[in-house]
Amino acid sequence: MSSSYADYGEIVLDHYENPRNVGEFEQPDAVALVGNPACGDQMKMSLRIRDGVVEEARFKAFGCGAAIAASSMTTTLIRGMKLEDLEKITNRTVAEALGGLPPAKLHCSVLAEEAIREALADYRRRAPGRLAAPDRSRVPMGPGSTDQTGAERK
Repeated sequence: MSSSYADYGEIVLDHYENPRNVGEFEQPDAVALVGNPACGDQMKMSLRIRDGVVEEARFKAFGCGAAIAASSMTTTLIRGMKLEDLEKITNRTVAEALGGLPPAKLHCSVLAEEAIREALADYRRRAPGRLAAPDRSRVPMGPGSTDQTGAERK
């Protein structure tokens, strides 16, 4: 299923045509590189974190316009955000901030959520103890995912 230009809202088109926070840092505090093998979209996210707050967030994206818009919106949303609040960002948060995405492009907002999760994991690996692991029992997960006990959600 493909999407046409008319399927996208104003916010999506604005972030696609004028992406914010493009690039990366030389010495980031956290980096994530995630991709969707089905469509080939990839997103690299770099974060600069100071005193538990995302001071800067940048991205590079390879993919469709929705992937670029979702990446841009995500960096806009998370700048200035406390790390504990970053844990609460979901693909739905990103899609809603964009004013919605065509159903065939919702996976782009999932890519953004995965980038945040991977960046936080990278941050923890780089500095163990700076950020406690999240309590996954309170994070909404999709069908087929597992909770911290390994039980599959339906």
